[in-house]
Amino acid sequence: MENLTNIFILTALLFSILIGYYQYYFKVITRTNHSFWLFIIRSLVFFLLFLLLINPSIPRKDLIIEKPTLSVLVDNSLSIKYINKDSIVNAMISSLKSNEILKKNFDVSYYSFGEEFNAIDSLNFDEKQTDIFTPLSTISKNYNNTNNGIILLSDGNQTIGKDYEFIKMSVPIYSMIIGDTLTNNDVRIDKINTNRYSFVNNKFPVESLLQYNGEESVKLKYTIENTGKIIYSKTINLNKEDNSRLLKTEITSKKEGLHYYKATIENLENEKNTLNNTKEFSIEIINKQSKILIVSPFNHPDLGALKKAIESDKQREVIIRTRNIDNINLSNYKSIIIYQPNYNFKKIINEINKSKKPYLLITGSNTDWSFINSNFTGLNKNDINTIENYRPRLNKNFLIFNQNNIGFENFPPLIDKFGKTSISIPYQTLLYQNIKGFKSKEPLLAISNNNDQKQVFLFGEGIWKWRSTSYLMTNSFQNFDNFISNIVLYISSNTIKNRLDVEVKSSYNANSSININAFFVDENYKFDDRATIYFTLKNMNSKKTITFPFLLSNKSYTLRLNPIESGKYEYSINVKNQKFSQKGSFKVNEFDIEKQFNNVNYVKLKELTNKTNGAYYFENDYNELLPDLLSDERFSSVKKIKISYDQLINWKWCLIIILSLLSLEWFIRKYYGQI
Repeated sequence: MENLTNIFILTALLFSILIGYYQYYFKVITRTNHSFWLFIIRSLVFFLLFLLLINPSIPRKDLIIEKPTLSVLVDNSLSIKYINKDSIVNAMISSLKSNEILKKNFDVSYYSFGEEFNAIDSLNFDEKQTDIFTPLSTISKNYNNTNNGIILLSDGNQTIGKDYEFIKMSVPIYSMIIGDTLTNNDVRIDKINTNRYSFVNNKFPVESLLQYNGEESVKLKYTIENTGKIIYSKTINLNKEDNSRLLKTEITSKKEGLHYYKATIENLENEKNTLNNTKEFSIEIINKQSKILIVSPFNHPDLGALKKAIESDKQREVIIRTRNIDNINLSNYKSIIIYQPNYNFKKIINEINKSKKPYLLITGSNTDWSFINSNFTGLNKNDINTIENYRPRLNKNFLIFNQNNIGFENFPPLIDKFGKTSISIPYQTLLYQNIKGFKSKEPLLAISNNNDQKQVFLFGEGIWKWRSTSYLMTNSFQNFDNFISNIVLYISSNTIKNRLDVEVKSSYNANSSININAFFVDENYKFDDRATIYFTLKNMNSKKTITFPFLLSNKSYTLRLNPIESGKYEYSINVKNQKFSQKGSFKVNEFDIEKQFNNVNYVKLKELTNKTNGAYYFENDYNELLPDLLSDERFSSVKKIKISYDQLINWKWCLIIILSLLSLEWFIRKYYGQI
């Protein structure tokens, strides 16, 4: 016991005696023969109470031998079973678990890894992906010293996660390389690059990267087919030196909709892995063929400039009408450009508003603003009979569609009647007005979505000068034509710009997670973090439907679907209590990435073990692993002295004694009539 504890005990004894003396001797007139025993009992009671408070203890030194920790990490992925090494790995693990010398010298823990990292319960080698980085990183953080080691049983092939080749760790790794290190002849389609979308009657590019591993020269046929029909074919020669080929072709998209394509490279003779000889990809074909109507009470150079800019896209045709405006069948046109209208436009404007046809309104020096104020909802201008020049200035915060600055500040001014223009419907400004050097917040070009009708307002004539200036600046009409094309594409679309933007691919690989991001904005086109968004998935084969909620993450909504079985799926995305939704479909291709590997990645495993001052072994050298591990001086047991404290007082017995003494004192005093 420490000296301080001894002092406390002596002090407690002294106070206990003083309390007993005070009660039975101090100023007590009549003293009896039993007073001495009452004094002893009372002093013992208080002394025991003080001992309970002091709780004295004595130190004890224990010698502890701390064994080094050995973590055995086992690759539980499907690739081990695919190369027929699952029985060998099971035999190795059984051998390690039954080795008494290993148990005596190490504190051994067994873990499996694939998609997940877990303590070993049983090995089934059915995990669809392999993550080697995570288990190594986790073990390294938990046992960050050289007195611990890792045995890694794997083929070295990783499909997900960070590259384990660049991991930094101080724990030595003993790698047991599982699999065949001999290189088998193999040809594969390594990658296919193509667009996600194309348009009817357009050609879309397809790039195919082919790889060959082998000694001999081979001649193979590569094909791309759609709905069972070969649409591209090429024979290529490959050899040991010239072992890769990048094939480029263009495929004509003829029919609207989602189309699936299958690329195949011929199998080699006696090729072991033929699963990577085929890849599937998909393209969504969009039909944007449209007729655009331009109506004007007179001819103007702007009409020709608009026609040339719009028809630079061969999918569009522009019809200009300056006469017989009342006899136009609007159903033949996707959108209308209304140029400086007057009262002769009364009938066609009524039809446009009734059918909610999207339109672009262009005003100018000859515009009848009293007619516009009466017939165009939400648009009003108190004009005076004066012409003003308006220069453009791009709004960098415009969100409806992406528009680059094509040099608007250098364009000549447009002319329109002077006056304040009021727009009382929701809109965004693409171009502001600059008037004689003053940067106004008045719109020169405004975009609106009002009651399911798309509207664009350009307040000024002379746009033909912009096209000419753009050509002088860049020696091309392309920038200006793209600017007009953005506007026409916007008003020609069948649907209003959706505040819900979700990107879902047309195809995914089986056994891979599906990540979907959604972006939802409010009516002012600012990110709305209050929404609740659901993703409903329907399997077209089983007709089974399941719904998942999106999770809010920073400035977007995210959803991660676990790997699902191959097949065709339909989906719908809905915002709770709002009308915004999206529907579509995608295909999950039959693809098992774990079966794409023919050989072990022993180069990476060797580099990993060398970097951590470990050792590597091939499966035939398994018997060398344990002797090397047991003889490694870094893995030595550490003797430590552990100091613990034993309590001198058993509080239960102490309380029993205190109660007994108090009871005895009571009976003595009762017997002698002192109570």
